[in-house]
Amino acid sequence: MTKERINIQRIHEATMELVEKAGMKFHHPEAVEILKAHGIRMEGNVAHFTEEQLMYWVRKAPAAFKIYARNPKYDMVIGGDRVNCAPAYGSPFISDQDGKTRDATIEDYVKFTKLFHMNHNFDMNGGIICMPDDVPVDNATLLMFYAAFTHSDKCMFAGSGKREQLEAMFEMAKAAYGSEEDLIAYPRFTTIVNVNTPLQFAEGMTETLMTFVKYGQPIIVAACDMAGTTAPITLAGMMTLTNAEVLCTIALAEMIRPGTPVIYGSQSTGSNLRNGAITSGSPEGAIAYKYAAKLAKYYGLPCRGGGSVSDAKVVDAQAGYESLLTFMVCSQSEMNLIVHAAGILDGYNCISFEKLMLDFQVIDYVRRYLKDIESDGDRIPLELMISQGQSGQYLTEEHTLDYCREEPLDPFLSVSGPCSDPKNQFGINIEKAISSSLEKYKMPENDPAVLEKMRAVLLARGVDAALLDKIEAL
Repeated sequence: MTKERINIQRIHEATMELVEKAGMKFHHPEAVEILKAHGIRMEGNVAHFTEEQLMYWVRKAPAAFKIYARNPKYDMVIGGDRVNCAPAYGSPFISDQDGKTRDATIEDYVKFTKLFHMNHNFDMNGGIICMPDDVPVDNATLLMFYAAFTHSDKCMFAGSGKREQLEAMFEMAKAAYGSEEDLIAYPRFTTIVNVNTPLQFAEGMTETLMTFVKYGQPIIVAACDMAGTTAPITLAGMMTLTNAEVLCTIALAEMIRPGTPVIYGSQSTGSNLRNGAITSGSPEGAIAYKYAAKLAKYYGLPCRGGGSVSDAKVVDAQAGYESLLTFMVCSQSEMNLIVHAAGILDGYNCISFEKLMLDFQVIDYVRRYLKDIESDGDRIPLELMISQGQSGQYLTEEHTLDYCREEPLDPFLSVSGPCSDPKNQFGINIEKAISSSLEKYKMPENDPAVLEKMRAVLLARGVDAALLDKIEAL
């Protein structure tokens, strides 16, 4: 048995003891009643699961499932060895090119949506790519959903929220995708359901879980424990806590609707013990992502973690090496959905257009590396090498022309060869990449009747029609 397998077994055994002895606190009264009705021992609102009970419900979740996009070419399979990228999620601030931070706006949100739509590595768009400060808070989740829907026909990420707001969002979804039965048969989007550490599940997130489960939409159950502050300093201890929190919450989802598609999620990572800050791009974070994927696969569940994350304040060398580490580990671990796959700075506090481009390049690099080599056919041109001997060249050979566009990666940011302004050329390439993507962007076709129904939901909630017009026109 490998060391990793031994570690997984020990974490599992410790998790089972933890959930039985310490239990998991559920703050929503409805969750408590559901757990009681299914025979879970309750002490107040703390649920104590036996291993048999917990595993019975976790096994109800499917090992893989499909999310359907408006445009079928973006349909996604979540599970198995599939590795999918998803946008950044939750940052309230924008880090501009000069390193200064500012509040995010709905214009930023739409601009990010366009850039994700244009990138070939992403089949999912939307969610809380950034948290726009200039839209009404009580309708923010709905407005982001509307903005992403109008500007992209990829699979949809969605925000979380109170039941009442989410029910309105699902009214919009039914206008776009069909009836409740249609949504259940063909899941269209997912959201993140965050667990509080240590061992708690908040009331608001419970309502998000219940509403998404009601409509048969996949949920990502995620913990974000921090070693040494909100979790044990040892990574094995932290992952035991993470595992307990995620599995108990998945069990609740399966009690509500057996067979609900769920994704085992973890953003658990290290912390800076000098100041208590999260260290999202640390080696410890990368190790935690690896073990989250292994634990999910141990239980037969799809997994989420990652992605190209960094604690750097600006787009610098730190941003590059941390993002490369975390995305590489997630990809090698066959993380089925890599959230935060591009754009994150400052430990999730900021998102940056420049960092987005950097991470798009990181993803290309990692995927080219993992693609490895092919050695069939004339990939090894032995006759050509023999004929060239010790004095030939290959630049003008037909074999080179045949493969020059598919074998080497052609980076769109990297600087190589002669350069008149080496200090600034990388930044210039980033700005060119942003401008080029936005210039090439074309809004997908939107059915006016569908948009009218979606707008009606928003207008009934007091949203200004001028704001909706602005979102459509951006």
